[in-house]
Amino acid sequence: MVSHAQTSSSTVKTEQVLAELVAHAPQGLQPGQTFWLGLQITHQPHWHTYWQNPGDSGLPTQLHWTLPAGLSAGDIAWPLPKKIPIGTLANYGYEGKLLLSVPVTVGPDFKPPVVGPLKIALRAEWLVCRQECIPQEGQFSLNLPAQSATALYGAAFDAAHQLSPKPLAPLQQAGTWVTGGQTRVSEDGQRLQLRVHGLPVNWRGQTLSAFPVTAGIVQNAAAQGTDWTQNWQGAVWSASIPVTEERTDSPATLRWVVAVGPESSPKGPAFEVETPIEGTWPALTQTPPAGVSPELAKALAQNAAKAPSHPLAAASATPLSVLLAVLGAFLGGLLLNLMPCVFPVLAIKVLGFAQPAQQHEHRAAGLAYTVGVVLSFLLLGGLMLGLRSAGEQLGWGFQLQSPPVVAGLALLFTLLGLNLAGVFEFGMLVPSGLASWQSQHPTVNAGLSGVLAVAVASPCTAPFMGASLGLAIALPFWQALMVFAAMGLGMASPYLAASLWPAVARALPRPGAWMVVFRQAMAFPMFATVVWLVWVLGQQTGIDGASALLAWLLSVAALVWALSLSGRTRWAWGSLSLVLLVWLGSSALPTALREAPTEVAGSSAAAPGAPGQRWQAWSEAALQSHLEAGRPVFVDFTAAWCVTCQYNKKTTLADGPLLADFDARQVVLMRADWTRRDPAITQALTALGRSGVPVYALYPPGQPPVLLSELPSVAEVLSALQKLPPVR
Repeated sequence: MVSHAQTSSSTVKTEQVLAELVAHAPQGLQPGQTFWLGLQITHQPHWHTYWQNPGDSGLPTQLHWTLPAGLSAGDIAWPLPKKIPIGTLANYGYEGKLLLSVPVTVGPDFKPPVVGPLKIALRAEWLVCRQECIPQEGQFSLNLPAQSATALYGAAFDAAHQLSPKPLAPLQQAGTWVTGGQTRVSEDGQRLQLRVHGLPVNWRGQTLSAFPVTAGIVQNAAAQGTDWTQNWQGAVWSASIPVTEERTDSPATLRWVVAVGPESSPKGPAFEVETPIEGTWPALTQTPPAGVSPELAKALAQNAAKAPSHPLAAASATPLSVLLAVLGAFLGGLLLNLMPCVFPVLAIKVLGFAQPAQQHEHRAAGLAYTVGVVLSFLLLGGLMLGLRSAGEQLGWGFQLQSPPVVAGLALLFTLLGLNLAGVFEFGMLVPSGLASWQSQHPTVNAGLSGVLAVAVASPCTAPFMGASLGLAIALPFWQALMVFAAMGLGMASPYLAASLWPAVARALPRPGAWMVVFRQAMAFPMFATVVWLVWVLGQQTGIDGASALLAWLLSVAALVWALSLSGRTRWAWGSLSLVLLVWLGSSALPTALREAPTEVAGSSAAAPGAPGQRWQAWSEAALQSHLEAGRPVFVDFTAAWCVTCQYNKKTTLADGPLLADFDARQVVLMRADWTRRDPAITQALTALGRSGVPVYALYPPGQPPVLLSELPSVAEVLSALQKLPPVR
């Protein structure tokens, strides 16, 4: 979760940093000229932010400008960083005072305001870390004089420019110009031989530092002088640098920043050199996920390398592994009937079995229900696989990450609840011909109830399902569809068996007045589901969106009630209700279907470091920071639309003795909220061999993560905690 700092004009202050938007325009704003804007960050002691290549963890600071027409901002002129060791890893970043300067070009079409200053706006995002990491952002504004020079921060910009690496000029050798260096890959692919020429004469013989601008290639934590060595041969400086085991790319060139001094305190000036690669890169062991930043891809590769060997998720696509996945999917679908999110649909099926009918009618209804369930699973699974292959970061239950889908389900369950309560019959709302056709084809109703059951059950992950779903997304398309079909068959199997076994129908009570009472009572689980769906929508769109949906559903209820009346009363109340429905649908409903910004929508995760909050919001950077500091981390991958997640949150994860054991072992509790689409969480789940929630993972420092079951008991979690190393 991002910490939103208080903004005061051009300055933002948090407990960790003081950030200020500053400008340097010594010649004013003239067409064709360049002036400078910058974000000046003063860190509190022991806190740091990150360079453009943050190293083994972290994120670089990002600047998003809003400038008047005719002005265009360039890239950040990153100052020379320093290496910040963290355990067995290393980052590149800044401590103390830092100025990130950006050149701004004044175009020929720039027209300064006739009256008043020029308004500059900046939205900045940075990650500030000590032992813990806190994502922060700030909104800055600056009034810049358009008709005069601005040089108040000239000394700060001059100092920053002296620390910004300059391109290393090519050399002329034998009448031709050559680049300033080369990088050769060793035959075993384990080391890089960097050679740089054209450096200042007074540098010769001194110890230099080399910082890789290209991320995900070198071993950042390699110690200068031991793990990587250097020497001078006349005017040529060379270094032997180890390649990281988690290499994420095979680039044709590498960019380096070279400076004098040790990596922990290099001195400017510095030079940037781009070196072509000589030799051949060995094949990558893993391909970075599509659409993922190099930093996140690197972290995921590290997690995947440490991931536990699961009998399904880690198996290759052999016939045995596919068979195990299908079996696990069938058992998971069977157990899905016990999940709380499927309970409201049970009312429909129970009433169906209680109705007097011939055995062949029950058999046809059971088969139709099974077809509806299996086809729905195939449709959802195929859609998810197709979207993932197109680059979308999706997982199981992705449809409920969409506010329109949630609102549509809330409408459906409102109508079902009103129908079961006796407020109206569906035949009143459809043409008589369609109603007659529906009554003559009960198998259609059974098939549609199967579709409805899948719509409600799909956000849940039952035991055995997680590993099967995780493997399915890596299988060939048709094999993956077999897994989804097995899951649907498992979910439908109890109803199919009941329809084929006459003793089940005979065991039910005889039809009578109890059925009316039972039907009306079953309306309340439907309304309870509506309450849950409205709450889910509130997590996605904010309280205004949830209120708008409630008002619209109330108008729908008024309309169907009015249509159940007769005579002129029906038309009077119906017309009034229809007008109200249309008005709310055009004014209030769009609010309910539009995602609110993160800071407006509700969230089940607490802000990092918020006082009195036990759970922190998950991020890959924060997770890695805790692990590097030697703290174990327990992550709850959850979503508001996952009823199983909410059940576990109120039972096992709220158990007093368990929480006390977490505290005693100094376990950091993190919550990854997947209510809204989040590619980072999707990729973290993929790295664990999962594609849906709930997922519970315990990360011991320096060890592979431990995956728990989808319905963990207190004893299961305590058993996993007992295997952690003792607290120091």
